[in-house]
Amino acid sequence: MTYYIDGQEKNCGQEVGRCLKRCMEKETKAWTQLVLLCIGSDRITGDSLGPYIGYRLSGRRLAGTFIYGTLQEPVHALNLTETIRNIQTLHKNPLVIAIDASLGKKKHLGGITVGNGNLFPGAGVRKKLPPVGDIFITGIVNISGVPEQLSLQSTRLFTVISMAEAIAEGILLAHYSCRRRLLGFPQTLLSYPDEESYQEAMPSPMAAFTKDFL
Repeated sequence: MTYYIDGQEKNCGQEVGRCLKRCMEKETKAWTQLVLLCIGSDRITGDSLGPYIGYRLSGRRLAGTFIYGTLQEPVHALNLTETIRNIQTLHKNPLVIAIDASLGKKKHLGGITVGNGNLFPGAGVRKKLPPVGDIFITGIVNISGVPEQLSLQSTRLFTVISMAEAIAEGILLAHYSCRRRLLGFPQTLLSYPDEESYQEAMPSPMAAFTKDFL
């Protein structure tokens, strides 16, 4: 199942978190680590969604979580295959969440998709790259039907940053629900037990949200 989220909605970050948590609950593999594979290039505005999310999350202390792809060290077409090999070598039973920008219809511009299954990076620009991930997150940064590179290059930075912030917020929320599993406790996905622990888990500005997320 694929979830579609309107990136223009006020609480879209929370919805991304809910949908991502549902996808994580559906996974049957015995994963013990999270790998966030944030794909894209920092040299093209429309393609910088993944690296920006990686950059935003790399400053967080996320238990049992490893981030590949940031503004400083992006993962793109030239090093994706090598990065996949490194992940397979360095991590045992990881749950890989692959994140990338995409192109779509005008009415879907700014939308976010979350689902179980592989991500096919580069499909929107007709590149043949290996499928990646157990769960995918994509942000529709611009419209298809025009030269793909031109569409990515003419993407508004505001569109990319807005979606990236919402996706990063959703990942943080979903991560909180599985933190005990990542720390090695037998419990897996949890809801927020009380307001105090929620506030502790979600530093400002996320502390402003209510515990009704889950």
